[in-house]
Amino acid sequence: MNTILITGGSGLIGRKLAGMLAKEGHKVRLLSRKKKLIEPYHEVFTWDINAGIIESGALHGVDTVIHLAGEGIADGRWTERRKEVILSSRVGGLNLIRREAESQNIRFELVLSGSATGWYGAITDDLIHLEDEPPADDFLGETCRQWEAAADALAPISDRVVKIRTGVVLSPKSGALPQLMLPFKFYTGVVLGSGKQQIPWIHEDDICGIFMHAFKNTQMQGSYNASATEDCSNRAFTENLGKVLNKPVLPFPAPSFAIRLAFGEMSAVVLEGCRVSNQKIKRAGYAFKFAELDKALINLTA
Repeated sequence: MNTILITGGSGLIGRKLAGMLAKEGHKVRLLSRKKKLIEPYHEVFTWDINAGIIESGALHGVDTVIHLAGEGIADGRWTERRKEVILSSRVGGLNLIRREAESQNIRFELVLSGSATGWYGAITDDLIHLEDEPPADDFLGETCRQWEAAADALAPISDRVVKIRTGVVLSPKSGALPQLMLPFKFYTGVVLGSGKQQIPWIHEDDICGIFMHAFKNTQMQGSYNASATEDCSNRAFTENLGKVLNKPVLPFPAPSFAIRLAFGEMSAVVLEGCRVSNQKIKRAGYAFKFAELDKALINLTA
């Protein structure tokens, strides 16, 4: 039995992953801003990233740290203050864990950190991006660079460091899918901007499956893309969603300028997107449960 500490684990993915780990007999500990024990966690400890405070005993006996904490990329306009919060919520948590572990001479078996396909930037091109590429020179790329660097800084006190560059997680309860389904509730869907931008999507079961696979596979090290497919444009996604919901799609797209006007720099999240290779995670032995969009959408909208 391992003792696993999950940061940012009160959300849908964290709780689902915690349940999978607990079912296999592991002791799962939540590190949260609030001292509230939630299922399926066995224990909860508190921290304050901004104040640099972590509750005594939080790291005691911990074998694995799974770092999921981070403010939502698309939860608000990217003001300079918002950018600072997005970055610090990801990097600051890892820095705090490292400092605390070093002060107590604690060593981990695994640090398993979230990252994002934003490493490759908010850009639409014809490339299929690989894990060994440098980060893009934009806000998303720089955020992911610092995020992964903070995880790598734990390498001296951890047997393994694995970073999962997650794509757009599809879940019926939160995240992108409910937002993409919203226009269909008013009868018709709409393509965004050019419609050519990629959506590197992944089913919620598969992102949890990949984290579980990385936890078990001691040969895994470094960064891995987590995307079910290497090619899915916004237009293709919208049309597939319309078929599954049996709803039409408007013949003309929502204009890019209107989206940029409404969301500012954050509009890059929906107007741009890249293809990413999933060959490395497949070579590591992971088999996707949902590799076809229509089957994933049928499952998630049933």
